[in-house]
Amino acid sequence: MRKRYGAVIAIALFSFLLIIPVFAQEDMVVVEGDSFKNQRRPPSVFRHDAHNETAEIEECNECHHVYENGKRVADESSEDQRCSDCHSEKNSGNQPGLRKAFHLNCKGCHQIKKRGPVMCGECHVRGTAIGE
Repeated sequence: MRKRYGAVIAIALFSFLLIIPVFAQEDMVVVEGDSFKNQRRPPSVFRHDAHNETAEIEECNECHHVYENGKRVADESSEDQRCSDCHSEKNSGNQPGLRKAFHLNCKGCHQIKKRGPVMCGECHVRGTAIGE
């Protein structure tokens, strides 16, 4: 009888350990990189919801911003769009190119708050893409 319970517990524990990575990846986001003709590094991967809680981000438009006539629109959010819908690969007038926009938004926030990664390899980690 004890062996049977031990086997059931072992199977349950093994199953649980197999399921955890699936739930851990559910919230992961790969920052789009397919708009770049020449990617220098792997795309950034992060846990969106956990990042927002840790960074104490209250409004989606803190990252998913909208600009009109060079001014940020306070109550608008671009979360239903890709960054490349507004940003081309190269700078265009006052609008930063896509790579620069990512770095200004993400790395810039980390530098202002003095929290979070700022070195290239801390965000662009090889072998961390979903499913690897």
